[in-house]
Amino acid sequence: MVDQNDGKEPVLNADFEANTVEEAIDTALAELNIPRENIKIHILTEGKRGLFGMQGAKKARIRVTILSKSDGE
Repeated sequence: MVDQNDGKEPVLNADFEANTVEEAIDTALAELNIPRENIKIHILTEGKRGLFGMQGAKKARIRVTILSKSDGE
């Protein structure tokens, strides 16, 4: 998904999911191959463990926005 950033460069938004928010962030950073300071993280849902690790478990979901580089870089 690509959004416009006030007429500047397009900014990429991507969703990731894992058992925990931190695992989802790690997955996003690895797949996008960028440092954490270059992304904005929106937590869509927190992970939830099911009873005895089974029924009712829900994955954590995040949306990552890649921040456009400033003109000085």
